[in-house]
Amino acid sequence: MTQTILHVVTNVDSYDGDQSHPTGLWLTELTHAWEIFERQGYRQLIVSPKGGKVPLEPRAMKFPLLDSYAKRWIANPENQQLLENTLSPQDIDNSQIDAIYYTGGHAVMYDFLEDAALQELTRTLYESDKVVASVCHGFCGILNVKLSDGTYLIEGKEMTGFSWKEEVLAGVSKLVPYNAESLAQQHGAHYRKAALPYLPFALEDGNLVTGQNPFSAKKTAELISKKLNEK
Repeated sequence: MTQTILHVVTNVDSYDGDQSHPTGLWLTELTHAWEIFERQGYRQLIVSPKGGKVPLEPRAMKFPLLDSYAKRWIANPENQQLLENTLSPQDIDNSQIDAIYYTGGHAVMYDFLEDAALQELTRTLYESDKVVASVCHGFCGILNVKLSDGTYLIEGKEMTGFSWKEEVLAGVSKLVPYNAESLAQQHGAHYRKAALPYLPFALEDGNLVTGQNPFSAKKTAELISKKLNEK
């Protein structure tokens, strides 16, 4: 049977509604993983909290961050339609999903953290022995997820995500709504990060797979593929 990956993307286009500070999906966090999953022959779906259109992070659409595969991917009209017409959580049959993968971009800090439908979907998948994964700010989608016993999904787990030091170096520490690294630790995660900011870094702890920053998407996808192939 073909395994299915559910990519989660944002609907938010700016920092806290301030159009002078645009943001959105960091495209290569989607496409780097997409390429690896495509090679494995997985079925791939895209969902967002509200469904519909996905804005793109402008900083990620320029050289050298936008690589040749991402350029080809976004130039494909079929892929453009995928980003114009994402599914909503209510459209998803969780019995058909083998892994959920939260992509990033600062935008997700606003619409992933408190989304009840995504939290319920993630909890159900995790408790069904499916893979729950994130890269960069995508970990905001799992920080508040609670399991049926009331504990946080990330409690006691080794995990990573965009670090506070990387926020400072990116020049947005005064714009972001919270410190996601600190919140992960508050909710019981054993947060880990690379020796230096912006190095590729990814971890697996059981069915939880996380990557630190935009340059970690390939490593994260490789770990997801490894987990799925084991199953």
